[in-house]
This record gives sequence, structure tokens and C-alpha cells, in this order.
Amino acid sequence: MTIAAAAPTAPDLVQIYQDLHAHPELSFQETRTASVAAQWLRANGFETTEGVGRTGVVGILRNGDGPTALLRADMDALPVLEDTGLAYASVVRGTDLDGNDVPLMHACGHDVHVTCLLGACRELAADRGSWAGTLMVVFQPAEEVGAGAQAMIDDGLFDRFGRPDVVLGQHVAPLPAGFIGIRPGPSFAAADGIRITLFGRGGHGSRPEATVDPVVMAAATVLRLQTVVSRELAGTDVAVVTVGALRAGTKENIIPDSAELLVSTRSYDEKVRSRMVAAIERIVRAEAAAAGATREPTVELMYGFPAVVNDIAGSAKATELFTGLLGPGRVVDPGLITGSEDVGVLAAASGAPCVFWLLGGGDPAPFAGAGTVEQMAAILNDVPSNHSPHFAPVIEPTLTIGIGALAAAARAWLPAPA
Repeated sequence: MTIAAAAPTAPDLVQIYQDLHAHPELSFQETRTASVAAQWLRANGFETTEGVGRTGVVGILRNGDGPTALLRADMDALPVLEDTGLAYASVVRGTDLDGNDVPLMHACGHDVHVTCLLGACRELAADRGSWAGTLMVVFQPAEEVGAGAQAMIDDGLFDRFGRPDVVLGQHVAPLPAGFIGIRPGPSFAAADGIRITLFGRGGHGSRPEATVDPVVMAAATVLRLQTVVSRELAGTDVAVVTVGALRAGTKENIIPDSAELLVSTRSYDEKVRSRMVAAIERIVRAEAAAAGATREPTVELMYGFPAVVNDIAGSAKATELFTGLLGPGRVVDPGLITGSEDVGVLAAASGAPCVFWLLGGGDPAPFAGAGTVEQMAAILNDVPSNHSPHFAPVIEPTLTIGIGALAAAARAWLPAPA
């Protein structure tokens, strides 16, 4: 029997998912979510440690001799105002790292990740005859700011709990529910978050000649940054530069003293990554000089983490496994994914191979008749995706498949003696 034909997710897990969705928490503030995970792990017999890497939770379940498999789920939410219309939609607000009051939403699906891992933990704890070794589960904070995996490592994750033989995990995506996407080799892009502050000389809007206008400086910089990918990188290089925020001023007739840009970059090759970041800094400084700024701009790397590189043999093993669970044509190669993940930091630091896949969570209706990646890609641009205020994974079969995929992967890497 395939996963999709299995009984739907237990009502208590559906309730947990809806509760987590209604109570999102920002990076390094996931205390309530961590408590839910820790209580569940203890109830299912896991040695449980809280507060790893500030708000992370680690569960260990030993089941005789054998390898160690690390299963990971991230917990943090985003400063997004939810507009899904769900009965369990978030109305929660919080304070971000800059002290701003912001709306909160699980707009990236980390509530799905937590729920699926909880379900897999219960399934594996109740069925110890199907596997052997050590199950190491990690509920990680602060993926959205690219700092949670490293924070747990710096807090002694692998020194305190041992090193895994494989790192396994999944990320819900707008692929139709019932599908899994996995790509061998470079899969998720490296990401860098950059804060740029441009300094001008403020004054009255009626006398721009007496000022150095940082708003115009910022506007010119935004436009010029669009040439990094189009004119400084080869056509065969894959890269993205996005200016996600431009902040300046308080009133229409006041020219401010400064302007701030928040920039996100994505890449797969370290040489491309370095060249792109260097080009951004060069353009910022040149635009400031061209505007006559009397103070050098600041270019601050807020975070940076490498591409997720899936183990080739492990990806082939997982593809065969998931095809057996979902049926033919349900496991696809999604191509290079320009979204980013810090799960690769866990694999790199432990020396273990990484196998990380996409869990379809989109409403299947818009994808009716789309059986290939190319056909799905044409539809994906028209449906809500991660980080959208409208992103709402369908509960079933998403949770059933997500729980089953994690449990099956754990068994595959922790086989019971013959």
C-alpha cells in the first residue's frame, strides 16, 4: 500500500499542526513551539534536551547497535500578515530583531515540518522492530535568518549528542500534494543577506541643492544592482539579486540623512557567490561617490550560508524509496531551487551526507493533468508559494506523506538486522 492510500493523519497531529500555525514565532523566539516538541518527544520515550542553540530541541532514541540518522525540522515563522482565510489563521504579532512590531505567519511551512517530524517520531518509537541504531531528531530555530543550524553547532550539538551518519529532512513546497521533489548534487542555493546604509545630507525638500539626497542615491543603487546578474555573470551562471526593502525618510518635504537597502542573493557556485557580493559592494560605493556623499556607505553581511548539496547515492536511494511509497511518476527532479536552507550547515559540520527533499503541499486541483515538471512549472507561477501571505498547504495528504517519508527514510538508513 502506498503512503497516499494510508489512513489520514491522526487527529491529535492535525490539531497540533493547526495550533502551531495559529501561534507562529520568529527566529530565536520559538519557545512555545520548542515546548510542544519537547513534551511530545518525552511522551514518546526520547532523551530530550531543550535550549540547544538558544531555542533548539534535540531528541535521542537509542535502539541497539547501528548507525545514527539525524532528522531535522525548522521551527521559526516570518513577519508576514496572513491572508489565507483559514479558520486557524494566525492573528499573532511579535517583535522582530530590530525592535519592530510585526505580524507573524508560518508563511514558509515550518509548522508542517515540525508536525511531520513529531508524527515520524511517534511512528518510529512505536515500531522499534523495523529499525536499529540511534535516531537523532533536531528541532532547529532560526532557519529564516540562516543562523539556527550554526547556533546549535556552536552550542555543542555534535559534541554533546554524537555525529550522525546521514542528515535527512524535507521542506514543504507549492508542488501539488502527493508529489515529492528531490535533486541530486547542488539543490538549494547559497544565500547571503546584506544590509546597506547610504549616508547623505538631509534638509528641506524645497532646497535639494543644499542636500545630498540618499533616496535618489538608493534608487540609483537599486537599478544598478540589477546589472550584477545580467551584465557581470556568465549566462551559464545561476544567481539572483533581490532588493527586498528600501527604507528612507518620514515626510514628503524632508530629505533624510540616510537610506537603507536590504538585499538577498542566491547562488550555487562559490566563485559566483564571491564575485556577486564583491560587485554589490563596488556598486554601492561607486553610487555614493557619484552622488557626492561625504561619508562612506556601510555594507553589512547579516547572514550567509552555503548551498545544500544532496549526496548523489543518497538521493538515488531516496528517489527509489519514495517512488515505492508514492507510486510511479510521483517523485520528480525539480531542477535547481533558488530558495535556500541552512540544513546543509548541519551536514557539513558533521561530515555526514545530506539528503533533503521537497514535500508537495499545494492544492492538487490547479495541477490536474500536469504530470511533468515542465507542466507543473507553468502552473507554479500562478499559485501561492512560500513566503506569500496566501501560502496554505493542504493538510491532507501533505501531513500523511510528510510523516511517512521521514519515517521511511529513517528506516532505510537505520535498517533492522536481517
